[in-house]
Amino acid sequence: MARRRAPSAWPPPPRPPDCCALCEREVPQLTEHHLLPRSQGRRQGLKAAELPTTLLCPACHKFLHRTLTNAELARDYRDLPALRAQEDVARFVAWIRRQPPTKAVRVK
Repeated sequence: MARRRAPSAWPPPPRPPDCCALCEREVPQLTEHHLLPRSQGRRQGLKAAELPTTLLCPACHKFLHRTLTNAELARDYRDLPALRAQEDVARFVAWIRRQPPTKAVRVK
């Protein structure tokens, strides 16, 4: 009697897309955003590994850093609800939610 091969685990099953913490879109790639910027955290004596982070889609991440300075992020926008409440960010998030996750977005 012939042996049967065990079912192959290759290729691995595709991962479900991850969700951006700001715009809540399911995107194929996320980037790590430090809620307290590393430059500001070092001034407070914290190590980079101790700083709070969240995962954002590249479009949201680029928009935050083009719109707000590190000093503003550290002083006023240390958490997601504060970021969402900022007027420019709220307007961008409302717009980006209507865009397909695969669309390349140019942030000015």
